[in-house]
Amino acid sequence: MKRLVAALSVLPLAACNMAPRYERPEAPVPAQWPQGAAYPATGEGAQQQAGLPWNQLVADAKLRTLIERALGANRDLRATMASVMAARAQYRVQRSALLPTVNAEGAATAARANGQNSENYAAELGISAFEIDLFGRVRNETRAALENWLATQEGARAARISLVAETANAYATLAADQERLALARSTLASAERSLQLTESLNAAGLASALDVQQAQTVVQQARSDVASTSTQAAQDRNALQLLTAAPVEDALLPLSLEEVAAGIAAPPAGLSSAVLLERPDILQAEHLLKAANADIGAARAALFPTISLTAAIGVASSALSSLFDSGHFTASATPSARYSVFGGGRSANVEVSRAERDRALAQYEYAIQTAFREVSDALARAGTIDEQQAAQRALVAASRKYLDLADQRYRGGIASYQNALDAQRTLYAAQQSAIATDLAAIGNRITLYRVIGADF
Repeated sequence: MKRLVAALSVLPLAACNMAPRYERPEAPVPAQWPQGAAYPATGEGAQQQAGLPWNQLVADAKLRTLIERALGANRDLRATMASVMAARAQYRVQRSALLPTVNAEGAATAARANGQNSENYAAELGISAFEIDLFGRVRNETRAALENWLATQEGARAARISLVAETANAYATLAADQERLALARSTLASAERSLQLTESLNAAGLASALDVQQAQTVVQQARSDVASTSTQAAQDRNALQLLTAAPVEDALLPLSLEEVAAGIAAPPAGLSSAVLLERPDILQAEHLLKAANADIGAARAALFPTISLTAAIGVASSALSSLFDSGHFTASATPSARYSVFGGGRSANVEVSRAERDRALAQYEYAIQTAFREVSDALARAGTIDEQQAAQRALVAASRKYLDLADQRYRGGIASYQNALDAQRTLYAAQQSAIATDLAAIGNRITLYRVIGADF
């Protein structure tokens, strides 16, 4: 038995691994981000600082509270975490196959024959049908289970980053729609005053009925916008409550886009596209690729014989009182080998596992290419958004002056109401576009946080 245990202890050292050697594939993207007028300049050392944890990205206290609620109570994230725990349990189940199952057994029998009683007692400790993993099938199946578990962990990290980004975007969108609602109400009040003035001038014979109807169009458009933006703001709040899985108090609502912008930092972007390899979705794809690689080894090993061992040590006696006395020791060992003579489907399993590995490789490379495009698009937006915001503010200022002059000329009888009407519409559209641009600037910061994916 001692020699048997010693032999078993060296078997794993002599076992071989039938899986192909894994090497991380080359990233199928350029080593540098796109360059040009649309892209911001990146300084030296930015690569080491790429990405931010969300609690450094978000300084707004109200938004931080909402994100913490979302991370703690969101049902989608909880379902993802449950998948992680299930994958972990599956790995532990598979890992247990690497170790023998030790059974303890005690038995007693009593019989009567020819008027005489006989008794037998036995106690054993042994292993049953333990597979000696000479060709690495069990180890590769365990490795695949481990990589699948790690993939679900990265999937959970990706879900966490997406949840933070979605919550921040919902918060900013609510702020933008509240500003649109305030603008629509302000425009409605101004349009109603203009309508009253035009009706008064019409009654005095100084304005036409056409002017009155034109003024009515501005009023009705503003009324419609008030109704639609009221709906949008309510829906934004509902979306925020769904993400946080709880009602959102008025005290936690954003006051303005300016407040939101001040509370969200711009994450730095690295010079090298190698930072993408740390994105959780790419790490998830790589773990799945490693799992597929291990599956090839398991399928190859299944082509070879399966060697199992059943062994037991114990004692046996006809009297319970002398069961553990010397001379009653028993030992047994039964090695066995099994090989299917007709098993053509097993070689097909190798081809299936190779095809699955090729599919996982393609998905891994596509994930990198998608990430590169997402970051490039976000950088292109970051490089132009400041100029667009400045242009929108200048447009609002110019439109306001245009309205003031047109209104003065109309009141002075120098120009028709059509000029004043056009000026009102131009200012209203410019103000709406300015809100949309400010929201896009905030959204771009959040997008950069998400697509760089370096939350930790």
